[in-house]
Amino acid sequence: MTSRYRLGIDIGGTFTDATLIDENTGEIRTGKVPSTPEDPSVGFIHATDRMLDEASVSPDEVEYLVHGTTVATNAIIEKKVAPTGFITTDGFRDLLEIQRQIRPTLYDLHFEKPRPLVPRYLCFGVPERLDAQGSVLTPLDENALVEAVQQLKRENVTAVAVCFLHSYINPAHEKRAGAILHEVFPDAIVSLSSEVAPEFREYFRASTTVINACIRPIVANYLRRIEDRLLEKGIAAELLVMQSSGGVFTFASASEKPVFMVESGPAAGVIAATYLGTALGNPDVISFDMGGTTAKAGLIQNGTPRVTKEYEVGTAAQSGVGASRGAGYPIRTPVLDLVEIGAGGGSIAWVDSGGILRVGPRSAGADPGPVCYGKGGEEPTITDANLVLGRLNPSYFLGGEIELEVEAARNAILEKCAKPLGMGVVETAHGIVEIANTAMTNALRLVSVQRGYDPRDFVLVAFGGAGPVHANRLAIEVQIPKIIIPMSPGTTSAMGLLVTDLKHDYSRTLIQRVDQVNTEMVAKTYRELEADGRASLEREGMNPCDISFVRQVDMRYVGQSYELTIPLPGGKLGAAEIEDVLSRFHREHHRAYGYSASAEPVEFVNLRLSAIGKIIKPHLRQIAADDGSLSTAQKVVRSVYFAECEGYVECPIYDRYRLSAGAVLEGPAIVEELDATTVIHPGYQTLVDGFGNLILTKTP
Repeated sequence: MTSRYRLGIDIGGTFTDATLIDENTGEIRTGKVPSTPEDPSVGFIHATDRMLDEASVSPDEVEYLVHGTTVATNAIIEKKVAPTGFITTDGFRDLLEIQRQIRPTLYDLHFEKPRPLVPRYLCFGVPERLDAQGSVLTPLDENALVEAVQQLKRENVTAVAVCFLHSYINPAHEKRAGAILHEVFPDAIVSLSSEVAPEFREYFRASTTVINACIRPIVANYLRRIEDRLLEKGIAAELLVMQSSGGVFTFASASEKPVFMVESGPAAGVIAATYLGTALGNPDVISFDMGGTTAKAGLIQNGTPRVTKEYEVGTAAQSGVGASRGAGYPIRTPVLDLVEIGAGGGSIAWVDSGGILRVGPRSAGADPGPVCYGKGGEEPTITDANLVLGRLNPSYFLGGEIELEVEAARNAILEKCAKPLGMGVVETAHGIVEIANTAMTNALRLVSVQRGYDPRDFVLVAFGGAGPVHANRLAIEVQIPKIIIPMSPGTTSAMGLLVTDLKHDYSRTLIQRVDQVNTEMVAKTYRELEADGRASLEREGMNPCDISFVRQVDMRYVGQSYELTIPLPGGKLGAAEIEDVLSRFHREHHRAYGYSASAEPVEFVNLRLSAIGKIIKPHLRQIAADDGSLSTAQKVVRSVYFAECEGYVECPIYDRYRLSAGAVLEGPAIVEELDATTVIHPGYQTLVDGFGNLILTKTP
């Protein structure tokens, strides 16, 4: 039998994670290499080489490769985008300057809106106008458009974004503008709002289109470098990229519409948590991913991750949860509903001018990394604090690849934090961890309680290199009754890349009252969107029998300025189906906001469609059953600090690879493996299930 492999590569701020799956046997191999921030593709190739070498896999045996990356987000945060021009309807040239009348903190008089990604001198308005029904009021002035394009050409822009008023309902003017751009300025990379985000609300559509335009050259060049290097090594596998919405699409599609992958990396973790929770019979899950730079939380209900259309990119990781609205650039593409904060293993602890201990959002990153790495870092981090508290094994970090320097970590905490605060090193280290835990607890509450969900009804799936260290404490604070720590949690996000389907998302604005909705128009729109989705998936080699569609509709009470997304049944949309959708909307509004108004008129706003190409998922591998003894799995006993015990206690340390199915560990205890460490607090016990997952619950 010919060997076939799937390879997932997820690039994080500190480490690049890899997962290799043998499709024939189900064997899973994982690995980590340091990320290379200057050129992430270098770390990508290092991870690829390492996985193939260690598994003795030849390049031609890799069937397909899936990539999760933050290269698009980083380009926007660091303002390293391509020179871009903006063309819009005459009179709306300042659309990107005006932005919105909101701010992240209401009383911050010093707040400044983010600087537009396109400077004003590269923004042009041309005479043309459509009304809200798409009828032409003013024809497109092609001479004025040519003049604007020639000026952009003289300014040596690389990309151009076009966003005309009401083009979401009638794209004719934009399509003509695209054709003229191709004739007059053939070297320009053009993004049309009617193709990128065909929805109402001009600023959101313009912002989404501008982001797509200005990162297209960056992402395309990055993906091309990876593809060329893989071909040099003889890897001709199908190349896919994780989308922000949790699906994957091809390198070619990602190069065309990179705005759909701005949250590529974090999305993979949520998909992995969804897959694991569903496989274990827990469809309601809160995912918690703590890496080296940030911590991310997402909510999955009934086996489906929450997706939002209200997302901003371009804000640095926040240490204060929920305080960034209005501080970045909005995008109107489907994004998994994630809360991300600057609290990772490499997050720096510092004392502010008022003498208060703070943690994050700055991170030591991959270079130089935490002080204990011995690579030149001087500022203490969460990892340094956990090391001082005895929770990390200095001789077994990354399986012993890195020898952690305990004294260096102690000295850094002493000099930078403990002395200024007048506290001891251990007390300060514990304070660093608890401050980080508080920020992450707030993130878990924001993604659950503040969305109208009770976290006690969910299971916490914790992963990432640092996630299992903190998960037990967070569950205690949020009262989540059950925690699942997957096998190889440090590379779980990379696993998520290999268990998701091909996916393309489409939308079309259609504002109609539900009691007056034109069902024929709705059906026609969905037929057109499905035809587009089917064509895209078939171009990517998907078998027609593996293609399916998911319909949704954005709804609101007439007069509201926000919408809720409600599932819409496939097939004919009759009176009974309309009534069912309306009832679902009222229930969802009551759940989300605490009230509903069934007597108020409701309207459709946007029609949405996901075209999904199903792929074969790998199966969880079972492990051997327990023989009743933990002695072979216990490595040593080490002093570990627990606040519940008011100090250090002698704590058993277990080798996860020697734990058998059915084994039960009583806290306090530590479980070590190659890519992560799990901390079990007093009052908790851990069951090893049949697939090797650690299931943490309160001791009866």
